[in-house]
Amino acid sequence: MSKKIIIYIATFLFLVTGTVAVILYGKGYNFSFGEGKIGISGTGLLAAASVPDGAGIYINDHLTSATNNTISLSPGEYQIKIAKSGYSSWQKKIKIEKEVVSTAFALLLPTAPKLENITDTGIGNPVVDPSRTKIAYTVSSSDTPRKNGIYILDMSLRPILTLQSSSTQIADDTIDTFSKARLSWSPDAKELVATISAPANISTTYLLKTNFNQNPQDVTETLASVNASWNKEKESQEKSQIFGLRANLIDMIKQNFKILSWSADESKILYSASQSAALPLIITPRLIGTNSTLEERTINKGAVYAYDIKEDKNFKILDSMPDPLPLTWFSDSKHLIYVDDKKISIMDYDGQNKTTVYAGPFIDTYAFAWPDGSKIVMLTDLGNPTISPNLYTIGLK
Repeated sequence: MSKKIIIYIATFLFLVTGTVAVILYGKGYNFSFGEGKIGISGTGLLAAASVPDGAGIYINDHLTSATNNTISLSPGEYQIKIAKSGYSSWQKKIKIEKEVVSTAFALLLPTAPKLENITDTGIGNPVVDPSRTKIAYTVSSSDTPRKNGIYILDMSLRPILTLQSSSTQIADDTIDTFSKARLSWSPDAKELVATISAPANISTTYLLKTNFNQNPQDVTETLASVNASWNKEKESQEKSQIFGLRANLIDMIKQNFKILSWSADESKILYSASQSAALPLIITPRLIGTNSTLEERTINKGAVYAYDIKEDKNFKILDSMPDPLPLTWFSDSKHLIYVDDKKISIMDYDGQNKTTVYAGPFIDTYAFAWPDGSKIVMLTDLGNPTISPNLYTIGLK
């Protein structure tokens, strides 16, 4: 055998061996050398990320690395903590499996969030639209009827100077007392219904556009028709949301879910159980590397759950459904805002890591996520009942 052929064979074997080694390492295998032998042990990978990044990753209370990073671990269950100075910590038990990438995503919330007002006129009855980008509210504090009325705060705008310039007026008090109206949005967020109560239980209802309404449309006598049209539109939206899902998943939703809201990316459903039942497995065999929080597939009527469509996982959030519902989806579709016991908290969608971001005075359950997740909007009088409440933001970044 010539020297050239030997070199070719050696090069080929080296490339094959190297390729196999890289593939095995990518799957989480570790190589150990000792006593003249090469050992190969199967491991799993933990991919840890956080917002903000650069947080410490603690594995069983040992600082091991920093986000955003991937760590090779032997199969087993680990207590993972992600922490950063100035922010609340995040922790969860995560199961590591051989050749599987498990993920840990931590939304770290500041321990001293910034509070900033975005209205200063005194407002009432804030209502967020279905797209979660606009808040309609009433103003009644001015001595000038033209300044009182209904306003819309557009949270998708990026004003140069102040968030207060993001609000526009759509109705004033020159025709009727719109400053006293109860508001509700149309399913497509293009219209509002404003109902104004008068003495002797007589009320007038107007249909309003989202720009200024010079001549508001009185729909008091045709309100049933408006409601029927909106209900039909809402049913059409709900059908489109479940269109394309597996047939067995659609059946499960129809039989067991009273849908409360969809996450923004429509990958998760917040619902109350319409009956007590055992949810069937939709995805079999079960996916690997999914959320390792213990799920509950035996549901109780009236309890509130979050269902993850992509992973076919179901998590209990509340034992019963209060009125009004104290839960709304956070902007990233991975978390929920929870208003309870005079606190505003954010938690993982599986009910873990509930963190209070505000514990001061605020009005009712008015707490709305800013579209980019940078803040939460709330209604508060800062504990002073002698002044009209205003919208404030709680800074999260």
